[in-house]
Amino acid sequence: MTCFHWITRRGFLAAGAGVIVCGNGLAGAPLCTLTREQEEGPYYVDDEKLRADITEGKPGVPVQLRIAVVDSRSCAPLPNTALDIWHCDASGVYSGFTSNSPDGPPDGGRGPGGRGRGFGGPPPDGPPPDFARGPGGGRGPGRGPIDATRFLRGVQISDAKGLVQFATVYPGWYAGRAIHIHVKAHIGSLTGHVAHTGQFFFPEDLTERIAKLEPYAKRLNVHRTTQEEDHVFSEQHGSEQMVSISRLGKSNSDGYLATVTVAVDPEANPKPVGVGGRGPGRGPR
Repeated sequence: MTCFHWITRRGFLAAGAGVIVCGNGLAGAPLCTLTREQEEGPYYVDDEKLRADITEGKPGVPVQLRIAVVDSRSCAPLPNTALDIWHCDASGVYSGFTSNSPDGPPDGGRGPGGRGRGFGGPPPDGPPPDFARGPGGGRGPGRGPIDATRFLRGVQISDAKGLVQFATVYPGWYAGRAIHIHVKAHIGSLTGHVAHTGQFFFPEDLTERIAKLEPYAKRLNVHRTTQEEDHVFSEQHGSEQMVSISRLGKSNSDGYLATVTVAVDPEANPKPVGVGGRGPGRGPR
């Protein structure tokens, strides 16, 4: 669990003003626990754009995602840390892989005897070991070159208070995964070493309500995997990386503020969870 979780918008804004509450209840005895590593998944692209607004006109409920990154050893903010995020759109599609449906074919792509997979959808155990470079120089799963789209992907550099903020939309879903946003933390700029790879998750009750709105409602024929059913959430400590949510206006169209904290050891080079994007569980990433 991270050293502190801002439960309310007011609390997060207070931290943004320079007030950081972190500790184990004892004055002068800070306690920051390293945020757990989670799998990268097969849809990472390593040439993301440096920008705050990553929507590119994609429809969906607006979300302002505010992330605080801190040193797990001291609770001090970590400035000049590049936070790299990516997630699917309201239709469950990742940019860079727009010709590949995460849901796969109707039968799951399984051949005789239930083995094998057809075209579309991530392989059952993550990407194969070979990777292909796309037109932007990025690397993606070895299912052919990635395309040039980059919606809902971006990088921001943390300020002196360790804060970044992205303008995005509420993620959609695809078969096999609960709604989530991926994140990487690069120490000392985007070319720095990766000190953390993980995922953020959203409250199930809010997701249930948003799923009934357009354009998400068009996906109601696709089973929405809950956090209880999701292997990353259940096996890789997903409950520790839940965002805190507050509404920005009176209606869903006004959007939401999502806040979360990532505590990293800036000197660490954590091993990836699994090999080649494979985690302890099975299913899409």
